Amino acid sequence: MDSHLLKDLTIPLFTGAIGYLTNWSGVWMLFYPIRFAGWSVPGLQRLAPLLPRRIQQIPGVVRGGIGWQGIIPSRAAKMGSISVDKGIAKLGSPADFYRQLEPERIAQHILDTARQDIREVVDRTMRREYPDTWDSMPSRIRDAVHARVQQQLPDIVRTVTEEIGDHIDQLLDIKLMVIRRIEEHPEMANRIYLEVGRRELRLIINFGFVFGAILGVPLVFLVNAFPHWWVLPIGGVIIGYVTNWLALWMIFEPVEPHRFGPLKLHGLFIRRQPEVAEVYGEIIAEDIVTLRNIGDELLRGPSSDRTRQMIEDSMRPAIDRAVGPARLAVRVALGSSQYDTIRESVATEAVDYTMTPLEDPEFNRMQSAAVRELIADRMRELPHEDFSELLRSAMREDEWLLLLHGAVLGFVAGCIHLLIFGV
Repeated sequence: MDSHLLKDLTIPLFTGAIGYLTNWSGVWMLFYPIRFAGWSVPGLQRLAPLLPRRIQQIPGVVRGGIGWQGIIPSRAAKMGSISVDKGIAKLGSPADFYRQLEPERIAQHILDTARQDIREVVDRTMRREYPDTWDSMPSRIRDAVHARVQQQLPDIVRTVTEEIGDHIDQLLDIKLMVIRRIEEHPEMANRIYLEVGRRELRLIINFGFVFGAILGVPLVFLVNAFPHWWVLPIGGVIIGYVTNWLALWMIFEPVEPHRFGPLKLHGLFIRRQPEVAEVYGEIIAEDIVTLRNIGDELLRGPSSDRTRQMIEDSMRPAIDRAVGPARLAVRVALGSSQYDTIRESVATEAVDYTMTPLEDPEFNRMQSAAVRELIADRMRELPHEDFSELLRSAMREDEWLLLLHGAVLGFVAGCIHLLIFGV
């Protein structure tokens, strides 16, 4: 076999390798590394705002680093924002999610868990504020206070959970909660694609070799028709670019299914909407819109002051009702102003104890099933266009990086072929 024939035969092999490598590395670049990996460059963070917007979009540049972070993890916050706008906001309001978590069961769980805590809160508060008075008070009065608190606790807890339910839309910002959680755990964004689409992603990688090799055949004729050194590298650029573009197209396009005889054209991820809905529902229900996170957001989020005030306002009259007939004796023993001070202290300190039971992992797991079912059902009903936007939003503004990456690899592969076989 002469060298010219060998050179021609290896061109489709090289272009097939370009297609495989660009699709494999392109898929890797979508998901990994989960956290930014690279080097800090002094002064780059201050210079970044002056750079072209496309350069600023490269992961790490705005933070003053050169390196890489998977496109989807690096855009996890944006994906979270758009997932709320395009998906979760259409799936339900905070009130919908709260109702799905069954407030009655929440109240019962808080009641079962908080009985001993509330007793300790009363004892601790009284001893802290008036140690001598409370300890010297007749035990029958102290026991009467505790007995009434325990008797009234179901009404206290239900009042609190009902107040939260009535005002949940003002107290809970689902969008901020989702963004914060996904930003803290960007691997969750990867799960949506990897748990469902591994087979499709592998198909895209293998297809890169086939498609690249097919494009290499006309490139053989071009190289022979125009025997210039730059033809092969430029051909590699085009093949690398086109194979990556086609890979992205196959994932998300066409949005609506089209049939050509027995052949059905539909985006590989879009056609898996029912399966993606299950995974998405699981992630949202078990990792984001959970009782634990809702409780944390209510007590530590942007509206936490309002939440605490609302619970305290609900607790004060409940404490009076709990003390009941003993209230006069307690006021006489402590004095009116001291009683009011203690009532305020108990109400304030009881806020955290009221919400602490929501952190119970087992109770969270049991309650998440209802939210998962709600999200999965409604996601299956999303129009294909909204579903596609939900999945594609995380990578849309960075797709040019993948295309550029394919073009660069194609150019390098063309140059390597020239070095081995010559013009």
